[in-house]
Amino acid sequence: MNTISQTNEETAALALLKNTKLPLLEAAQVACAAVRAGRGRVKRALRCIAAGEEELKRQERTVTFDKAVKAALEARQHRRARTLCDFRYVTRRFMKRCPELARRRVRSITAEECAAYIDAAFETPRQRQKARLTLSGVFSTAMKRGWCSENPVARVEAPRVVEKTVPILTPEEAEQLVQAAREYKGGICLPAVGLMLYAGIRPHEVARLTWADVDLPGKRVLIAPQHSKTGGARPVTLLPPLLRMLQRTPRCAAPQRICPPQWLHHWRAVRQRAGWNRLTRPWPQDICRHSYASYHAAHFRNLHELQLQMGHRSTDLLRTRYLNLPQESKVGLFWQEQTYLK
Repeated sequence: MNTISQTNEETAALALLKNTKLPLLEAAQVACAAVRAGRGRVKRALRCIAAGEEELKRQERTVTFDKAVKAALEARQHRRARTLCDFRYVTRRFMKRCPELARRRVRSITAEECAAYIDAAFETPRQRQKARLTLSGVFSTAMKRGWCSENPVARVEAPRVVEKTVPILTPEEAEQLVQAAREYKGGICLPAVGLMLYAGIRPHEVARLTWADVDLPGKRVLIAPQHSKTGGARPVTLLPPLLRMLQRTPRCAAPQRICPPQWLHHWRAVRQRAGWNRLTRPWPQDICRHSYASYHAAHFRNLHELQLQMGHRSTDLLRTRYLNLPQESKVGLFWQEQTYLK
């Protein structure tokens, strides 16, 4: 029987490998890999092992998705209440429709899984577009906290939204709306309705305005950054129909809001008085703003000026979504055939 003599050093090495509690062959393979990483130098091999251990700890540092959502909300506390409400709604719907997502570790979630979660939780392309942005925000916060090394949503293709022609009010419908506002509770909603219809100001922006923001001598209303949906200030010209409407309205104290208390309740009542209801004639969202943009573009034919009035960063949104150019004969009726301010 052949015997292999071992040196004391070899015997000691075998003893060390046995102390790892691994099979000798596997322990030897790990040792060889460390030596190769160290390019044959022991000190370098030990540094490689230490660096790899730190990197592994960093990679294993993560949290569950529900905790990442909580952190993302905390990081956005300076945002408007409506923005936070939308963020909560989207993230809760994700976790309601995909229950397993809440306990998933954010570092382990892949781009393919993100796409599947978006498809499972939301139906329409526009909903999925918004959901993708919200989900990206959660992972963006997680990256900043060191809980994941990349934002997997960045590799999820944005849903393609096919824009449809948006509806606008006819001049007759616009007059019905204004008349209803005049008749409702002594006209308390008339200034707000006029600002939405003849200045394109959003309902939630109007709700934040005070009479101090209205400059009748300068024929403009200032949408301050804290009132704007996009966070940017913009002056909006008071065109003749709106200017006359505001001039005839008893002026309230400057700090007082233009909209009455419980504004959304009153706004709904004005629409119902004008003939819109949920069952047979639903009110299209933002139709006042769309009508203003369409009739303004048809008369002035200046999209860059309209872009500034609307508070858009470019004319792209006007071209793709907002404009529904009315018949030429309708334009003058909407503006009551007044001479425009240049």
